[in-house]
Amino acid sequence: MEIQLPELNFTPELRVINENQIKQIHMATLEVLERVGIKMTHPRGVELLDGAGARVDGDRVRIPSWMVEDAIRQAPSRVVLGKRNGERSVFLETGKTWFGPSLDCIDYLDPITDERKRFTSEHCRVSATIADAMPNFDWSMIIGMADDQPPDIADRVIVRQALTFCEKPLVFCCKDVNSERDIYEMALLIRGGKENFEKAPTIVQYSEPISPLEYYDPAVDKMLFSVEHGIPLINFPAPQACGTAPATFAGTIVQGSAESLSGLVLAQLARPGAAFIYGAFATIMDMRTSVFSYGAPEMSLMVAAMAQMAEYYNLPFFGTGGCTDAKFCDPQAAVEATLQCFSSAAVGTGLIHDCSSWMDHGSLVSPAFMVLVNEILHNVKQYMRGLPVNAETLAVDVIERVGPGEHYLQDEHTLKHFNKVRYSDLFDRMIFDKWQSSGSKRFEDRLREMTKKAMEHKPAALTPEVIKELDNMQGHWK
Repeated sequence: MEIQLPELNFTPELRVINENQIKQIHMATLEVLERVGIKMTHPRGVELLDGAGARVDGDRVRIPSWMVEDAIRQAPSRVVLGKRNGERSVFLETGKTWFGPSLDCIDYLDPITDERKRFTSEHCRVSATIADAMPNFDWSMIIGMADDQPPDIADRVIVRQALTFCEKPLVFCCKDVNSERDIYEMALLIRGGKENFEKAPTIVQYSEPISPLEYYDPAVDKMLFSVEHGIPLINFPAPQACGTAPATFAGTIVQGSAESLSGLVLAQLARPGAAFIYGAFATIMDMRTSVFSYGAPEMSLMVAAMAQMAEYYNLPFFGTGGCTDAKFCDPQAAVEATLQCFSSAAVGTGLIHDCSSWMDHGSLVSPAFMVLVNEILHNVKQYMRGLPVNAETLAVDVIERVGPGEHYLQDEHTLKHFNKVRYSDLFDRMIFDKWQSSGSKRFEDRLREMTKKAMEHKPAALTPEVIKELDNMQGHWK
């Protein structure tokens, strides 16, 4: 007799703080903004905050709780990003996680020779191509800094490379508002105008308050330009426990949350309803080396807590995962990236950056590491699918049909479901004799081959007319 059951699906989930702790962190965040405030010297930024009811004393701006809570209510809870062709592809909403690479690395690790060198615009072409090829990267970043270009235009050259060789939504940063204006014009050109761009923005501005609790004038310029032109804004401080933030993890989260939310208040004053993405890169100072650690397990814990705060505020979230303090694609790199990716997926965060290209505490890009983390994400996503439970998957009739002592290899149920299993070309499961007869390829050999194949990927080309206009734009950059 067939068992009639409803479909029962459950997505695995992680929680690192409970409801009472979330409320305590929120109240402490409001207290910091009201009692301590932020340091800001930007004339228009101060004017907006002052005019709305903040208390201004010189360069100190204290923000009342009601202003913060009003801004949270005004901000959209959902932000949709689009590919170059206009396809709506990334939906920042509760419970969905989207992985992407990193930005502003200064060095490049050659995937064939393991030679370390300065990152160039050609390396951006390679890494953007791999980001486009890897199916588990849902969006991209500018990844590195072009050492081969004049400093005044290097940021825009990198964005051009990233937009040319990757079709996915792009998170970028740049040196000043003039650069952002040029980047915005490139995005409008590629999308065919402002109306198309606003349907699903293809670029997102990444901005950082300076921890603790300070804003640099050029950063405020870019923040205001972003919200006024419909560019989604990430306001992402980097509080470092023991260094630029309290030694306690809860204190670091409170400060990071206050820093991010202060930008939310400013954004909503400049343009109510502006797309804003909350978060903080909260990690530790390694007291033995003084580095800002990208591989510490405490970082994953604080990212998860910040993600829960974003859920409480009903705001899109920007987090960190898939990076490492290791210098090569070694076991340390794999272990640190796996913990971070799994934690981020299980807590249900939004945009997760650094997957695959932030090595050696944020200084190094490795195409091979990008390929490795893509494989890690295959495994994480397989796990996060959970175990659907229904009459078909419980398979009682199948078990009865096959009976004791037999096998399921040729059963129609097996043929229907066997491909739900994840099979990797990187992680080996062959018996030893078969492995030997197949060439005795070790992990690093397989990774190198997969990386070379990814580097041969061909993203969809921009039209000759768009390329010609980009060339014309670049000729006028100063």
